[in-house]
Amino acid sequence: MSHFGRKLSRSSTVRRRFHHRVSLLQRCLLRVLHRILLCSGSKATNATYSMLPPALPSPPPPVSSDGELGREEMDLSSSAVFQTHDLDSDLVSLKISLLGDCQIGKTSFLAKYVGDEKEQQGNQREGLNQMDKTLVVEGARISYCIWEVQGDGKSEDQLPMACMDSVAILIMFDLTSRCTLNSVVGWYKEARKWNQTAIPVLIGTKFDDFIQLPIDLQWTIANEARKYAKALNATLFFSSATYNINVNKIFKFITAKLFDLPWTVERNLTVGEPIIDF
Repeated sequence: MSHFGRKLSRSSTVRRRFHHRVSLLQRCLLRVLHRILLCSGSKATNATYSMLPPALPSPPPPVSSDGELGREEMDLSSSAVFQTHDLDSDLVSLKISLLGDCQIGKTSFLAKYVGDEKEQQGNQREGLNQMDKTLVVEGARISYCIWEVQGDGKSEDQLPMACMDSVAILIMFDLTSRCTLNSVVGWYKEARKWNQTAIPVLIGTKFDDFIQLPIDLQWTIANEARKYAKALNATLFFSSATYNINVNKIFKFITAKLFDLPWTVERNLTVGEPIIDF
């Protein structure tokens, strides 16, 4: 009995030690867990949260004949709820000036680019004609507000309004009238009084009539136009509104220059073809 008693006492001692160690381990784990909860609780109290706006009620999604959701609902359901900005907030508005003598085809050039159907929608005032053209470039919506100075004696007072804040100044002349070419320097100087940073572009109009001239006269006018363009530090384009020659290309060139886009225009110095020089 004494041997059995000693064995029983020893086993009870082992159990007490085991329970004691388990109890210590539990208390340590509880302390660690308590500290973790305190830390997480302190951070949560310092954090700030913004309340999400309530979802707008939406109509039931369209169901196709085979019972599946339509693709339009899958793509647009979430964006319709969170669309809060104004529709024109992403529209970049830029101003372009159009200068030159009267009766050289400025309005026809402008109407060809903007669109013939919009010609009557332009805003006209004494000495000025204004038209807008909106396009999408690299995902951005750009609106060109083009100010045409009519070119008669009454329009001189409108030059400051037409030229200030412009990103590009288009100076035009009639390829079949050398006197209009000689006046481009005067237009350039007047424009630079009000705007020293705009991109200068020299445009010869009525190329379709120009190619009917004798080839030696075409060569002479082309050389003179190139000299003027070099003096003005401007890019030279020969164009025709009637046949839409280089009209869109001119505005592509301006857009690429303004936004540093990887689009380049090809130089063309061949007499009898629409000249492009820079």
